[in-house]
Amino acid sequence: MALKYVVKKTTFGFDKEKAEKYVARPFNVVTVDFKMLCDQVTKVGFVPRGTVKSVLDGLIDSLITYMEIGASVSLGEFGTFRPSFGCKSQDDEKEVTTETLKNRKIIFTPGSLFKGMIKSISIQKLDSSKTSSSATPDNGNGGSGEGGNEGGGEAPDPAA
Repeated sequence: MALKYVVKKTTFGFDKEKAEKYVARPFNVVTVDFKMLCDQVTKVGFVPRGTVKSVLDGLIDSLITYMEIGASVSLGEFGTFRPSFGCKSQDDEKEVTTETLKNRKIIFTPGSLFKGMIKSISIQKLDSSKTSSSATPDNGNGGSGEGGNEGGGEAPDPAA
């Protein structure tokens, strides 16, 4: 298996010339939804699907409970989740208020297993002549933003 990328022409707006250059963009073949993930864990872990779903639902609820109080949650070698936000800078300390906070987000820091995987996985250029017009590269936010599969079809079975 390998990560795939496509080459896209991009206009850079940070320079005066609005230079157009070519850059590699990750190609997300498919988005694995919660049902598909539960099914895969069931196959790999030999645990009933209902149990997998219950455990994952409980994990999500617990993550929310702890992050709502501002805690970082470590899941061992899986990684760590922590709540965060940005803030507009102010000239005076008293001007920093909740109204100046922006971009609330959850930051995931991968653990050693994921860090090792991403460092060692191969990367291949995707032949643009073989991609369909409906397939689009990942735009950096984890998918197309349309909620659909980006290359069509089902996710490959990692156990196969």
